[in-house]
Formats: sequence, structure tokens, C-alpha cells
Amino acid sequence: MAELSAALARQIAQTIAEEIGAQAAQAQAAIALLDEGATVPFIARYRKEVTGGLDDTQLRNLETRLVYLRELEDRRAAILSSIEEQGKLTDELRNDLLAADSKSRLEDLYLPYKPKRRTRAQIAREAGLEPLADGLLQDPTRVPDTFAADFVDADKGVADAKAALEGARAILMERWGEDAALLGELRSWLEREGVIRAKVIEGKEEAGAKYRDYFDHSEALSRIPSHRLLALFRARREEFIQLELDPGSDIDAGNAYAEGRIALAAGIRPQGRPADAWLSQACRLTWRAKLHLHLMLDLFNQAREKAEGEAINVFGDNLKDLLLAAPAGPKTVLGLDPGIRTGCKIAVVDATGKLVATDTIYPHEPKRQWEQSLQTLKRLCQQHDVALIAIGNGTASRETDKLAGEVIKACNNPKLQKIVVSEAGASVYSASETAAKEFPNLDVSIRGAVSIARRLQDPLAELVKIEPKAIGVGQYQHDVDQFRLARALDAKVEDCVNAVGVDVNTASAALLTRVSGLSSTVADNIVSYRDQNGPFPSRKALLKVPRLGEKTFEQCAGFLRISDGEQPLDASSVHPEAYPVVERILGQAQGKGVKQIIGDLAFLRSLKAEQLTDDKFGLPTVRDILKELEKPGRDPRPEFKAARFAEGVEDIKDLREGMILEGVVSNVAAFGAFVDIGVHQDGLVHISALSDTYVKDPRDVVKAGDIVKVKVLEVDVARKRIALTRRMDDVPGAATSGPREERGARGNDRSGRPGGGGGNTRPPKPTAPPADNALAAAFARARGK
Repeated sequence: MAELSAALARQIAQTIAEEIGAQAAQAQAAIALLDEGATVPFIARYRKEVTGGLDDTQLRNLETRLVYLRELEDRRAAILSSIEEQGKLTDELRNDLLAADSKSRLEDLYLPYKPKRRTRAQIAREAGLEPLADGLLQDPTRVPDTFAADFVDADKGVADAKAALEGARAILMERWGEDAALLGELRSWLEREGVIRAKVIEGKEEAGAKYRDYFDHSEALSRIPSHRLLALFRARREEFIQLELDPGSDIDAGNAYAEGRIALAAGIRPQGRPADAWLSQACRLTWRAKLHLHLMLDLFNQAREKAEGEAINVFGDNLKDLLLAAPAGPKTVLGLDPGIRTGCKIAVVDATGKLVATDTIYPHEPKRQWEQSLQTLKRLCQQHDVALIAIGNGTASRETDKLAGEVIKACNNPKLQKIVVSEAGASVYSASETAAKEFPNLDVSIRGAVSIARRLQDPLAELVKIEPKAIGVGQYQHDVDQFRLARALDAKVEDCVNAVGVDVNTASAALLTRVSGLSSTVADNIVSYRDQNGPFPSRKALLKVPRLGEKTFEQCAGFLRISDGEQPLDASSVHPEAYPVVERILGQAQGKGVKQIIGDLAFLRSLKAEQLTDDKFGLPTVRDILKELEKPGRDPRPEFKAARFAEGVEDIKDLREGMILEGVVSNVAAFGAFVDIGVHQDGLVHISALSDTYVKDPRDVVKAGDIVKVKVLEVDVARKRIALTRRMDDVPGAATSGPREERGARGNDRSGRPGGGGGNTRPPKPTAPPADNALAAAFARARGK
């Protein structure tokens, strides 16, 4: 059994290696490290020699596929055991099961042996009707009614010849419906040729108006974009439309083709014999009453899973862009959480992120205390030497932004800046357990202002406190598998945190939890130890933290930074285990210490990495160390800068076609990018208007957080939709590039409500056999395929 397991492990590694573009040995090494408890960031950064340099993307794909393939093997073993217990496991079936490369193929093979409730076919077999079915199938010259009369038996529930023939047909339908080879063939054909068709449910036209573009919609299943498919499934779930999967654009011809394939698999050759019509009807019912529905549900599930995967990838990519957005750095920030009736909440945080002042002002309706609010903000800015004013982009943000502009003029401080910040997830953080621990005596509404201020200083450090799903940069995020989404987003957060590195002496427990190898318990222990004993003087001191052992230290140490500590290398990404390499470098430094060689480009670039390797540390690690010593602790994030919204353009009603504005990319979808231009509604730049050249993937040209210049093409105030372009030569009023559901798919208002709508494009329909309902013609076409 151990030998078999080893063989399976090798096969899994080989399969994954081919998929990620690597060698089997690389995949095997990475799998072994994962099984030992190593994390993807650790393996990608510090085990390059072991894996042959697999990057984090390859490793994440490997990790995902490893889970699937191991689940596949577990299911295969369970099926083999079940069939063997039934005494029905032949050598041929065993070989077929061992060769199955997907869960659907496995289930097709298992279907005839899967324990099930008593079916009509089982009841018919118990009544002795199987010889009738086999007799008509093997010798169609028999007259069905005459032959069936011999099987009438009232005691067995077979009242007459008609009942006998119905039972015999049920036996054949179940047998053909469980033919794995036939199922696989028809599934592939329907996946390739099928057309998904949507129809509005009668009487739901008004209630489901947002899906009106789908009230009569058809599109090839193989070509439908993921966002449109998820919109269709949402509309069906909300009971506004019905969905079908037609067997091709010509439904009659498609049905006839499928029936012909069933006939061919069953060995039926229509020749006008007495039983041929009865057998043809059995083929027809097998397809229309059994297989079509079964395959439709199966393919819909597969299509949904694929579409969800693409949507999750979009969410993950957008989340990464937000997490790795440029930090303003250690500057005093005044956070403003705009509000109307309840007022604007104020929180001032110093350069270290410590809360130093709070207040509430009422500049807007109904109190309209504009001057008092102006003076309060001016006093706080001057008192705390505020460098940046962060304004949440929710309700009343532009009105509050105007107030901040007057504050800057009143302060007469040219260095003071105002920046509108995404407040997505701030309310979730405010009511969270993390916020309650951080600010137990602070009003929930003020906590949101703190979050807004801090996320300007360091987006990554603040956003990790919020559940990734709540940040709201996803495409149909509420429609996808939530466990799968959470797992993917957690992985993305982990990769981002470890790519940047964490200052262990200032980081929150929430941030430390995302560091490679650290659990929430150990992260809390680090913070508690730090509070009780002061800052950590070195990475080695971390080993004094309860439950932080050697294995955990190995995983986390390289990602934790200690500035101005006992060991200068502790402020870099050089792992403590590789410090001996630096000692060898110092041997060629003519008496210089670590601090002297850090940043000494001439010296570092004069070294030959090949001469510094040993049995443990190869060229990849040595080269990484030399690069790190050139500029230790470098931050991979871009330089901080802010967009400037146009004065006087504060509402969608202020927009005019042809306006050229500056905005911030808030979300990137498969069909384009949403841009915040400061009017409480994100506009959409369709993929066709993102560049003067062809764009396959919007993220090739823009990402969340980018500052872009756009032109207004079209404004629909009633539907709250704005069409934008990055091509300054585009003519306003011509924004018809994308389906309407794409122009509002994310629900691009600030409420976070999902948008609706539907697509109004019609791609070319797939070809199908000519219309012909005669089974003989269908059989001829099927045989000639």
C-alpha cells in the first residue's frame, strides 16, 4: 500500500508540474515542504534551491491543485472499495476508474453501482421484465405488444402488455443513462455546442426590471463571459428568469443528434422492423427525460465553478492592488468620516498611528455649522501639526472635501494636503472585535474615522484588520462559494503582507497574524510580550515568546523586521539562517562591518555570487542577499500620490459629456475598470475604451488604486450610470461598447448594492446538424461523426 501511495504521489506531482510549467522534481519538492507545514511565502522566498525557483503564483496554483487531486484520489479509493464490496469490480472497470482524471468521469463510472433508492427500472427487474427489454433490443423483428404479453403477471404488478413495455423501457433508459462512455461523449458535445437560454418568468417583468436584458437571451455556453453567467444564475436564483441549456442553436436537430448517439451506443439500427419504433422512442425518452436534464445540471455546475474561479481571481487581484497601494508613511493624519444628519466624525492619529484627538462636527444639513466646523478642523490641524487630511468617500464626501479645502486655505500651510480615501470596510472594522480591543472606550462611529486616517498612512497595515470580503472590490462576490472565496483572499493577503515585511515592534496582532507561520495566538503573544518587555532587540529574542518555537521562527523570521536593533541584518529580508553567507561577504570587505557594506553598491557589485555559495545556500539565495544588501528593507509599493477631483463636480448631475477628469480606479472587472471621479458613483471605462491598442485583460493596463485621466462619454442620471473612456479622441454619446449589465455589473453606486441588468450582445450561435427528427437520419449522422 505504501508503494501504491508513493506511486500516486509521483503521479500527482507529475500532473501538477505539467500544469504549472515545471519539472516533476520541483513539484515533489514543493509538495514535501507544504506537507511539512511550510507556507507559500516562505517556500517562494527562502527555499528557491529546493524547488528550483518556483514563484509564489506557481506555488499557489500547485497548492490548489494538490487539494483537488488528493480529494480525487480519496474519492477514487472510496468508489473502488464500494464496488469491490458489491462483488462487481472487474479488471476492466478497475482500469477505467484508475484512469479517470476528473471527478465527473469518476462519478459517471460509479453511477451504475451507486447505492440508490428503488427506481422504476429496479422494480421492473424485480417483476422479471429484463428479458423483455433484452429480447426486443437483440431482436427488433419481434412485435413488442405480442412479445410483452408473455410477461403479464398481475401478482408482480404487471397488469397488461402496456405496463410490461413501460417497465422494459425504464430498464433500457437506466442502462443507457448510466453508460459512462456515452455520458462523457454527450457531456463534451453539449458543453461545446450547448446554448444557454434565458426567459423571463411570466408576471415578473416589472419586479425583475434590472434583468430585462436577459428576459429573452441566448448565448453559447462555451463562450459566455463569467460575469454574464453569474448574472444569469443570480437572476434565476431570485426567480426572475428560467434557464435552459439547448442542444445547439437548432434545438430539433440537436435533440435528434443526441438521440442518434444513444442509438449508436445501444447498437440500434432503425430498419423499419416491428420493434424499431419502440426502441427509437426509448432513445428519445432517455435523452429528453433523463440525460438532457442530468447533463444540463452537471454542465451548469461546472460552468458556475469556472465562472466563480474567474470572479474570485478578479477579486483577489483587486484586493492585492489595494493592499499594495502606496503608503503616505509616518505623517500625522486627520481622518474625516463624512456624514450629514449624524455629523462628520474626526480622528487625528500621529506619525506612529496613535490616536491623539477626536471630535464631531456638523457642517451639513440640518445643523449647517460650517464656520464652527471650519474652526474646529483648523484648530486640530495646527495643534497636532497635521500633514494630511483623509476624507472618506461615502455620503457627503465631496461636500466635506470642499470644507477641507477651506481648512487648508485658513491654515495657510502649503504642505497640508487633502485626499479622498476609500472607506470600504471601515464600518465593518468599527464594529469588529479587533476594533473593540484596540479602542474599547471609543464610540463605534469614531473608530471608522481612525481607520480612514490610518489606511492613508499604511493601507496594508490597516486593511488586514478587515475581513477581505468586506473590502468590496469583487465581481459578484456574494454569488460565489464563500469558503473558496475566503481561502483565496486569505492567501492573497498573506502574500502581500510577506512581500512587504512587517516591523515586529510596531505591528498590530492583526498584521502579525498574516505573517508566514504565525497563528493568531502567537501573534497575540508577540504583542503581549512586547507590551510587557519593551521592543524586541533582535530577531533571536522572538524565541522567548510563548509558543514561538524553532519551526515557527524558521517560517516567520525572514518577514519580520527590527529597526535599530542589535543586528543590522534584522532590518532586512535576509533570513537569520543565511547570516553565515553575510559573514563570508564580510571576509572580503577589508575590515568593514555589516553597517558599512549595506548600500555600498561598488563593493557589493564587485562580488562574484558563485564564490559565496555552499552546500546549503546556492546561487538564488546568494543573489537575493546581495540585492537586499544594496537596499535593505526596500518597500515594493509605489510612491505615494493622490488624485485631484475637479472643483464644482460633486454629483452625477454635475457631469457633462466631454468633461476630462482625474479619478482613481476603484475596481477592475473582466469587462473594464470602474473609476471614482468624486461624484459618489463610479464610472465604467469599458475594456474597449481602456487603451488605443487592443486590451485582452483590463489589469494589463490599470489596477485598483491607479490615478487615471478619463473623459465622460455618457451620463444616465436615472439609472446612475456613467460611461467613461481613457481615449481622449473618443466622441461623447458613443458609449455603447459593452452590454448594459457590464456597465452596471458591480452595482457602482456607493451603497454597495449589486447591480443588475443583462447583456444585449448576441455572439454567433454554434452550428448543429440540420433539422431532422427521424432517428434513422440522426443515427446516420452520429455514426458518421
